[in-house]
Amino acid sequence: MIENKNQQRTPLSQLGEFGLIDHLTKNLKVKQNTTVKSIGDDAAVLNFANKQIVVTTDLLVEGVHFDLSYMPLKHLGYKAIMVNLSDVYAMNAKATQVTISIAVSSRFPLEALEDLYSGIEAAASIYNIDVIGGDTTSSNKGLLISVTAIGEVLAGDEVYRSGAQPNDLLVVSGDLGAAYMGLQVLEREKEVYKVNPNNQPDLDAYTYIIERQLKPEARKDIIALLKKLEVKPTSMIDVSDGLSSEIIHICKQGEVGCDLYEEKIPLDPQVISTCEEFNIDSTTVALNGGEDYELLFTISQADFTKIKGNPSLTVIGYIKEEKEGMHLITRANTKIPIEAQGWKNF
Repeated sequence: MIENKNQQRTPLSQLGEFGLIDHLTKNLKVKQNTTVKSIGDDAAVLNFANKQIVVTTDLLVEGVHFDLSYMPLKHLGYKAIMVNLSDVYAMNAKATQVTISIAVSSRFPLEALEDLYSGIEAAASIYNIDVIGGDTTSSNKGLLISVTAIGEVLAGDEVYRSGAQPNDLLVVSGDLGAAYMGLQVLEREKEVYKVNPNNQPDLDAYTYIIERQLKPEARKDIIALLKKLEVKPTSMIDVSDGLSSEIIHICKQGEVGCDLYEEKIPLDPQVISTCEEFNIDSTTVALNGGEDYELLFTISQADFTKIKGNPSLTVIGYIKEEKEGMHLITRANTKIPIEAQGWKNF
């Protein structure tokens, strides 16, 4: 981790666990009326009245999910929240609260955790969620972050991965592959830095893809858009592990097949140019890259006119009978079976 040697370093032992929690959470304000009791007791108290509750959790481990040599701690705090909110939105739900637990080694001073929490605070403020609890403990393995996100949805409005029907359209928000290519650029610059620490990278040409890697946004706006358009997806998932594995989840859980059209996959021009520079196929990156945190969903053909021409949404495929299988239809009009080669945790 690159550190400023002149930076103030307050050891965490100086505060103790409860003093640390008080210090890190003192600026967090309660915004949701479903939060009855927040931080400061043995447990939080929530009241969702007649809503269904959505709960999801994720664990981020240093050296597996993030590299602090190029991931600023403020961005990491923000991203840790986004990863979880994305799963709530993928249920067609509204995110309302999160809990955050961190295990941290003695190499991190208080100031480092303040940076981490400033990212968490920013995410909570922008996405209007309450941080209602968590835990801090010591670690001998660097930094671990566990976030649990809670949301609400009216009964009948929830959307599962399993609802796709033959003849449905396959739709994706935003564009794909940018986070993966941002990671490739950051990894390359890290290797250059190791050889020559005085070398200052010029990353202006990669601003979009680096931001997609370091500071992704969960697509709360797409859930609001679909509601406004009066479109309820038949199935939905977030694109965290690469397009191919997410399509396979939707098809297997819905017991359907699909055709995905290569020419329809939305790619940012910066992704295309960076793929050319790295000599990587852009379709392979979109299919297997992961960490895009876009929403992939299916809709009835009857809803097509409602989303047609919307710049935030792209129809990329077509749901078929299960026996037809899952295929990528290439630009040359050949059929290739879709296989998952996305992010592997193990």
